[in-house]
Amino acid sequence: MVSKRDLEKIGLKNIDKIFHNLTYDELVSRELNENEAKMTTLGATTVDTGIYTGRSPKDKYFVRQEPSQEHIAWGDINHSISIEIFNELFDAVKSQLSNQSLFVTDVFVGASEDSRRSIRFISEIAWQSHFVKNMFIRPNSEELENFSPDFTVYNASRVKNNKWREFGLNSDVFVVFNVEENMAIIGGTEYGGEMKKGIFSMMNYWLPLEKKLSMHCSANVGEDGDTALFFGLSGTGKTTLSTDPNRRLIGDDEHGWDDNGIFNFEGGCYAKVIDLDIESEPEIYGAISKRALLENVVIDENGNVDFTDKSKTENTRVSYPIYHIQNHEPTMMGDHPKNIIFLTADAFGVLPPVSKLSTEQAMYYFLSGYTAKVAGTERGVTEPTATFSACFGEAFLPLHPTKYAQLLGEKIRDHGANVYLVNTGWTGGSYGVGRRMSIKDTRACITAILDGSINSSEFETMDIFNLKFPKTLNGVESKILKPVNTWDSKQAYINTVEKLAGMFVENFKKYQNAGDEFDFSKAGPTPRTTTIDQ
Repeated sequence: MVSKRDLEKIGLKNIDKIFHNLTYDELVSRELNENEAKMTTLGATTVDTGIYTGRSPKDKYFVRQEPSQEHIAWGDINHSISIEIFNELFDAVKSQLSNQSLFVTDVFVGASEDSRRSIRFISEIAWQSHFVKNMFIRPNSEELENFSPDFTVYNASRVKNNKWREFGLNSDVFVVFNVEENMAIIGGTEYGGEMKKGIFSMMNYWLPLEKKLSMHCSANVGEDGDTALFFGLSGTGKTTLSTDPNRRLIGDDEHGWDDNGIFNFEGGCYAKVIDLDIESEPEIYGAISKRALLENVVIDENGNVDFTDKSKTENTRVSYPIYHIQNHEPTMMGDHPKNIIFLTADAFGVLPPVSKLSTEQAMYYFLSGYTAKVAGTERGVTEPTATFSACFGEAFLPLHPTKYAQLLGEKIRDHGANVYLVNTGWTGGSYGVGRRMSIKDTRACITAILDGSINSSEFETMDIFNLKFPKTLNGVESKILKPVNTWDSKQAYINTVEKLAGMFVENFKKYQNAGDEFDFSKAGPTPRTTTIDQ
């Protein structure tokens, strides 16, 4: 148990009560009694996260010091802060957390015992303890008796950094990681996702240095024990396509790959609920029950939730323990993956519904992390916009992206994994002209990958992108498999292919200076000016 004396040793003073590892019922009681939360008719409590309803990536910092500064890729993603500023912010955090009661929650991150870390969260808000209890792996009573944290998060979300201009920082919000001291401090934001993604960032630091791969992906396992990974940025279908009634869910967001195989980092799920309905997503809807915690949704005076109401934010969320999903894998682990699937929503409408990648192509498309945003999201935007996020999660990578790509390539070779690129975006033209790939066709592509029937297909190579795609596939019209055949204007198609290929080449230039080992530009598209007969 954590004692007041333990907290006094780190500088907290006059602690009233310590609520250490409360049960769900005790946490919910505190939330309701302190008016932090309201009860809904679904049995879940709901909270408002204040002014911030999403993460603040520009307010995330690492302390620049030895030896971690030699490993961190400093730049637009990983901002640095001096030890002097950190110490001053930590003093403010300790002052905020003093003279009151505190909630202390102990959890694990990583289902593999060979790779897991023990994390302690200290907060001033009951629902934040509820959140981390949902999201991370809950130790049993014996494990709690012997619990010793590898890393501690001090969440003083109600304190602000009033000297942020003087310090040269972005705002009065701060999320700071001190790698050498094994701690993080949070101030100025109550948003729970900062804790979730903060620990993910730390796992992305720790594991690759141990030659273990950390990944922003979902994972499931079939009845025969075959594991599949699904990578993809928001809107590509990562959660939807990994949720399969015939396969057990290992996890929906964050995983590691060590010598034992695949393992979930988390013990829960954090799902978007905007426009949620029971027919389209019955498993997520069914998971919103006792112990689940809703964020920023709108409810009426009777506790009924209106999932369509976006007046607070479009980023409405729910966290719940993974066992709320009926068809989940209890161990949250799987064997080395048989299949790896990169999902992309190509709004340009030129990529095949499914392509098989070589190991070199896998590293290229992993580093590219491509998807496309549709037109109309901003005023004056009339055509699709390419989005590249290295390793399908660049915002959470403390190390250089090539470190993760190198590990992926090694593991693909060592374990013989098949890698595929699946386009869940447009066909027959770009957004506004073509149509969205049907979920039926996409699921048929996924099924063919998972049951191995795709390997019986004859493959053709796509011009310019050099992607191998099947000529026929069970459940998919052959015309759709070859994108050029779905366009009315073949010249418009080739022009769009050239345009997108150029975007890939331009984006990948930043990796060509990372050493000969990572010059996989030849595995990507080779644009050229040409025409095609209509």
